[in-house]
Amino acid sequence: MAVNASAVKELREKTGAGMLDCKKALEATDGNIEKAIEFLREKGLAAAANKAGRIATEGVCESYIHAGGRIGVLVEINCETDFVGKTEQFKEFARDVAMHIAASAPRFVSRDEVSAEEIEKEKEILKAQALNEGKPEKIVEKMVEGRISKYYEEFCLLEQSFIKDPDKTIETLLKEKIATIGENISIRRFVRFELGEGLEKKVDNFVEEVMAQANL
Repeated sequence: MAVNASAVKELREKTGAGMLDCKKALEATDGNIEKAIEFLREKGLAAAANKAGRIATEGVCESYIHAGGRIGVLVEINCETDFVGKTEQFKEFARDVAMHIAASAPRFVSRDEVSAEEIEKEKEILKAQALNEGKPEKIVEKMVEGRISKYYEEFCLLEQSFIKDPDKTIETLLKEKIATIGENISIRRFVRFELGEGLEKKVDNFVEEVMAQANL
């Protein structure tokens, strides 16, 4: 069923879960707020939200280098204690995130990092594209909003589908780890280098290469 924005906002305020998780919970429960709260708790997402305000300054700077040194990633992932930062479960999560960044090339951690100027510029481009496609002007604005959502899904790490499990976003994976480990965890920042980036070169499918290297 279609879920309205006010219901998503209400559920988010009550649970602290992410917007996309709230939307999915409402869709799965036919818009019933109480059932959606139970749904999020069962998934461990509401519990994860309760830990979100806790300070996380420990963790790791994890690296991933693609075969032959063609892509390099360094990502900082924080947790609350040095003990958790040294656990294999936390390190495995960090490795997965680094590998995902190598394959999917996000530009931002979350949509909060995307400047208003960039979004306005993107909207202008998308609006021009829609009008050039012959779409009626009265529906262009809705089309642009839909395409902006796709823009976030494409370029914001937390909203990308996890390469190992496309049914989950990185944000969902993160919240599952928070619920399992019992500490606040945050993906703070990352850098991604690609050999010859910005230079004219043959186009390669790095997603397939990275996944093949990881035997996925």
